[in-house]
Amino acid sequence: MELIDGNQISREILDELKSEVATFSGRPPSVTFVRVGEDPASVFYVNKKQKVAAELGIKSHLQVFPETVTREELLGYIDSLNTDSEVDGILVQAPLPDHISDREVFNRVSPDKDVDGFNATNIGRLCQEDPAAFISCTPAGIIELLERSGVETSGKNAVVVGRSLIVGKPAALLLMMKAKTGNATVTVAHSRTADLAAACREADIIVAAIGRPGLITADMVKEGAVVIDVGINRVDDATKKKGYRIVGDVAFDEVAPKCSQITPVPGGVGPMTVAMLMKNTVLAYKRTQQA
Repeated sequence: MELIDGNQISREILDELKSEVATFSGRPPSVTFVRVGEDPASVFYVNKKQKVAAELGIKSHLQVFPETVTREELLGYIDSLNTDSEVDGILVQAPLPDHISDREVFNRVSPDKDVDGFNATNIGRLCQEDPAAFISCTPAGIIELLERSGVETSGKNAVVVGRSLIVGKPAALLLMMKAKTGNATVTVAHSRTADLAAACREADIIVAAIGRPGLITADMVKEGAVVIDVGINRVDDATKKKGYRIVGDVAFDEVAPKCSQITPVPGGVGPMTVAMLMKNTVLAYKRTQQA
């Protein structure tokens, strides 16, 4: 069994981007983060993204609105960023308050500045295999992990467990694309799949992204499979200082011995998400400069 080290691979990508950014003349790449409220997870994730951006020489700005912000105020601010030539990328951190539609906000971000890859135009571009698409960061990170770990996907059976817009759907599209890390035969499974275990046992590659701790067990995985665990779940653990630990959607200890390659949680897919956000930001900048 080989562990796919997302920390190491993401570091390689970030080092490549840092070297590239250092060659740019004029202003640096720029990304604006928009956060609504003080959700602890959102605060943590945005702070992490800003820290990494600074390390790479990417300029970032954080705009924080109270949870009482109106739909009109938030959309108006996004409109101002869309027309600001000094802003290359825009990321609106989810979750948003109940009175504001995530979909409406994501679709308000200009497709050309949508470094999160959630705008309907970019999802459509991905379906068409259009190179202009900004690909959502976690699925893009999954593909980078597979490619840089030498995983053969062409002609293989891949099962994506989860059908979210953020991970499941775009991951399935990427795996079936006519690309270097693609050409797989893809099954998308989910909470209503009649026999999830049987579907998974057919897979050469499993992408677990359903948000249920330990859902994928050893009896669901065939010998030699590659398993990519996207899950980030908190489970109670009295032995830990914080009273919990982070686990994935895969029962790692029992599944790992059956795998040829597997990602850990934490330290697998998670670091790749931030790295791919930075890659999208640099790409947006280069397109702006070439326009």
